[in-house]
Amino acid sequence: MTVAGLPRFRLELPDLAAMQRLGEAIASALRVDDVIALSGGLGAGKTTLARAIVAALGHSGEVPSPSFAIVEIYDPPAVRLPVVHADFYRLERIEEAAGIGLDDYREGRVLIAEWPENAGGFAEEAGCLSIGLDFMPETSGTISSSGRIAIVEGGRDWLGRLPCQ
Repeated sequence: MTVAGLPRFRLELPDLAAMQRLGEAIASALRVDDVIALSGGLGAGKTTLARAIVAALGHSGEVPSPSFAIVEIYDPPAVRLPVVHADFYRLERIEEAAGIGLDDYREGRVLIAEWPENAGGFAEEAGCLSIGLDFMPETSGTISSSGRIAIVEGGRDWLGRLPCQ
């Protein structure tokens, strides 16, 4: 489905392998200055997807959650593109994103942003791919412990870039 010509679609991610495949698809389409904005409640899979993207870019080591450090940097040759992975969960005010030097970190890098709304959001940027993650309901109506649903919406620079569209 598209909205105003921009890519927007729903994906079912029934297991970790599906999450990995989504991360690989995103990584294969990434360009410098893109933003991957990951939203969803606690435990929805934001960090899991961020790890899958960073791994698909070539990083073979641990990809820690930046919940406490707020920002983790990955530079070539460990990855194909320079990446800043940020977790804005602990920010209490949007202005704090500028205070940590977010613009400096972003320059010439891909930004993977968890809890992007706490940093003012990025959805209006042409290079932003917004992904809302939620738990997948089981057929019985209960919440799945492993399955997720992703609502993926891209800015105009993402039109036609993802193979899973």
